[in-house]
Amino acid sequence: MIKLSPSILSADFTKLGEDVLAIEQYGADMVHVDVMDGRFVPNISFGFPVIKALKRVSGLAMDVHLMIEEPSKYIDAFSEAGADIITVHYESDIHLDRTIKYIKSLGKKAGVAINPSTPVSVLEYVLRNVDMILIMSVNPGFGGQSFIDYSLEKIQEVKKMADKYNPNLLIEVDGGIDPSNIEDVVKAGANVIVAGSAVFKNNNVEENIKQLKEGF
Repeated sequence: MIKLSPSILSADFTKLGEDVLAIEQYGADMVHVDVMDGRFVPNISFGFPVIKALKRVSGLAMDVHLMIEEPSKYIDAFSEAGADIITVHYESDIHLDRTIKYIKSLGKKAGVAINPSTPVSVLEYVLRNVDMILIMSVNPGFGGQSFIDYSLEKIQEVKKMADKYNPNLLIEVDGGIDPSNIEDVVKAGANVIVAGSAVFKNNNVEENIKQLKEGF
């Protein structure tokens, strides 16, 4: 089953709770929360209070993507705030295996993300122990970017590794996905789709989600 995880980075911040309730009503499976520190990526976004507030209004799983330096320092705080999946970047954590095990010890699902220029080969060992791999199909930090075409090859590579080592792996793809390319992304092996602009554009969440799901 393909899951849709809309990124609230593209939502209307003046009515964030309403937008999250809308995506839940119209068929989203998770809420993708991009946490950015202005250091690992050139932007700053949400923190613990936003996740905690959204958890009070929505029953959707909180899919929290930590685009921050030294993420291991903040795992407890994000867990306590209500994150259900905590994803850290391969590029930002020098003790990745330890962090994965700690996330799982808290009863949360653990994910590992890789940037566009990072090869899939770095995931070979950790992939066996995580719940999700997140393939960035744009350079992280800003919404509304165009999909990087070679990401399809990376998805296929991760799918082959998952079939061998971790058949239940969630393969999430984030960046530039819209109705024009979602079918290709799913065919390549993705089973969790992050979409921001494509979900919230024109204030027509219901129709936008319907169009995206037609590509599953």
